[in-house]
Amino acid sequence: MQSHEIDYQVYGDDLQFVEVELDPRETVIAEAGAMMYMDDGIVFETRMGDGSRPQGMMDKVLSVGKRMLTGESLFMTHFTNVSEGKRRLAFAAPYPGKIIAIDLDEARGELICQKDAFLAAALGTEISIAFNKKLGAGFFGGEGFILQRLRGDGMAFIHAGGTIVEKRLAGQKLLVDTGCLVAFETGIAYDIQRAGNLKSMLFGGEGLFLATLQGTGRVWLQSLPFSRLADRVLAAAPSQGGKSSDEGSVIRGLSGLLQQ
Repeated sequence: MQSHEIDYQVYGDDLQFVEVELDPRETVIAEAGAMMYMDDGIVFETRMGDGSRPQGMMDKVLSVGKRMLTGESLFMTHFTNVSEGKRRLAFAAPYPGKIIAIDLDEARGELICQKDAFLAAALGTEISIAFNKKLGAGFFGGEGFILQRLRGDGMAFIHAGGTIVEKRLAGQKLLVDTGCLVAFETGIAYDIQRAGNLKSMLFGGEGLFLATLQGTGRVWLQSLPFSRLADRVLAAAPSQGGKSSDEGSVIRGLSGLLQQ
């Protein structure tokens, strides 16, 4: 199925959203809960599957099972312009970071990305999962074990945390923290390798294993994986007593003196 052609514009800096313009009868698909606003004349419907091809009941069940493995919602939302003129709608990023707009046609029709990176895409884009077949990646890959595969020839939008860097490899090998990998083209071979010697693995603070990327194509990396952000938030969260052990200790002491 040829993907619908959609126009778009990304707004914002660190908390971005993408506004998509739909011609009459054009459709965009998105993760459940990603919609920010939409014009009157756009209708939406929650469905099993991405709508890239007709599905029987067994296909729908398999699609639901695959999405359960990725931890995503079991359903996707289809937004269609049923009016006679152009209409707009927007999708917001779920946490601080950047939205990357990728033309899948320029990516040779296929993109591999982290399981929670997908935000929205033109109808006709097939969204499935991609297991890494090597045991090292399976047992130790962490965020990089189960990946999403996007296939099509239209626009797709993915989201990542912090600052995003695009690297173009021409046969080189790149070592990446598994959480910092966002997406890569199919010309890139992906695997997991041990991070140095035993001492480095235990005390280096860089994780036990690293993702290795080698080949020809584009790779997108993020500076702040959501897992790293969540760890910092939990570490700074108040203790059971209701206050963090070091939160504003000096200020609280001065406040106590002034109140006496």
